[in-house]
Amino acid sequence: MWAPNGRELFWRNGDKVMAAGVEANATFVATKPSLLFSAAYMRHWQGLPDWDIAPDGKRFLMIKVSETESAPTHLNVVLNWFEELKNKSNTGQKR
Repeated sequence: MWAPNGRELFWRNGDKVMAAGVEANATFVATKPSLLFSAAYMRHWQGLPDWDIAPDGKRFLMIKVSETESAPTHLNVVLNWFEELKNKSNTGQKR
């Protein structure tokens, strides 16, 4: 994955998350890869992207593998939850 600033590439190699700085001008130049961190995170969840990078490029979103539970069979994503919360709090107010 490209970093949001376009100057770094991140990739996974097993349990390792690697990074390399890049310059893409007239030629493509990459720095020597470095290990960012290593841990057991879920991979290839139903063929969908299994991780992402925050807009600031400093944090990653990954699903950690549980040592005691089996892999999840589904993932719930709630969109516009703040709007729903506002609507529910407004219905409880006196008018």
